[in-house]
Amino acid sequence: MIKIDRAELIVFDLPIKHPFTVSFGTITNRNAILVKLYSNGVVGYWECASFHFPLYLPDFTAAEYLVLEKFILPAILWKSFSSPEEFVASYQFVKWHNFAKTAVECAFWHILAQQKNTSLTSLFWWTRTEIEAWESLWIKSSIQETIDEVQQRIDEWYKRIKVKIKRWRDVSVAEAIRSKFPSISLMLDGNSDYTLEDKETLLSLDRFDLLMLEQPLWYDDIVDHSFLQKDMKTPICLDESILSCSDTRKSLAIWAAKIINIKPWRVWWPLESIKIHDYCQKHGIGVWCWGMLETWIGRAFNIALASLPNFIYPADMSETLLFYNEDFVKNPYKIVDWMIDVPQTPWLWYEIDDVAIAKYTIHSQIYA
Repeated sequence: MIKIDRAELIVFDLPIKHPFTVSFGTITNRNAILVKLYSNGVVGYWECASFHFPLYLPDFTAAEYLVLEKFILPAILWKSFSSPEEFVASYQFVKWHNFAKTAVECAFWHILAQQKNTSLTSLFWWTRTEIEAWESLWIKSSIQETIDEVQQRIDEWYKRIKVKIKRWRDVSVAEAIRSKFPSISLMLDGNSDYTLEDKETLLSLDRFDLLMLEQPLWYDDIVDHSFLQKDMKTPICLDESILSCSDTRKSLAIWAAKIINIKPWRVWWPLESIKIHDYCQKHGIGVWCWGMLETWIGRAFNIALASLPNFIYPADMSETLLFYNEDFVKNPYKIVDWMIDVPQTPWLWYEIDDVAIAKYTIHSQIYA
């Protein structure tokens, strides 16, 4: 049994080295939440990895903090749980706010791993000892800057590159990349910037031999993506539209996508992520794992999850020190020859750096 004795919410503000620009906006700092759960002297850490504005999904930092404080923590504090399923059921009444719900559940899994003296990967039934990583490139101020960064990542031995696009910065970008790098494995991500009125533009991307086109249409759409995929040779990958295994089932039933992106934070909980993985595997649909600019605390679960067998596409797990000057762990893992070792050591496998956390903390509150 695991009894939650107390909890702590820490809001941090971590500067980003270079502005992170996607179709819905620009991020210059990472304003997010760390969740700490305490159980009989054991501390479980995890990150609520939502952005500080509701432009990716409705979830955002201030809202997730309120949901955690007013609804989720009262449902779990001073109670005992025999399993993750029982723990999750205690706050299942909360609708949406998957980022907040995922953060507390992952902290529970961290406690469980320590209690069992085993690794997260063991708890998640991992099958691989290493996973392939690819690099995601943000929207740059010029096409030449994009070309220069693609070259930099290739020089760092990344085999596959994902590039963010938006309307009027799409075909020209793909054309320039393919002209310079005709053989790289290339993916484009529209981050919901398009509608079916842009169909001809999107269909013209077929000529660039893309690995996939991610979430071109509206963030909660499934049906229009099926209309687009029917006429498009390039596989469509759904991201924002997939909040559950139920959404996955509906999407595959109408052929709205040929690939599914699993973000643990977006789909609520690790067990739901595994459920989506298993459903897609059963139906011959490959999946991949993408991050949310997490620190290495947040990325630990992503690495464990991506070691499952149907994650046949590389994970977007670039080293966090590419975009932060510091991280919240003392020994972040390195990517070597585009591969990440899947740690098999007990617990979180990182040493938490509480000094670094304190340095960037702007608010904290203990609940006991």
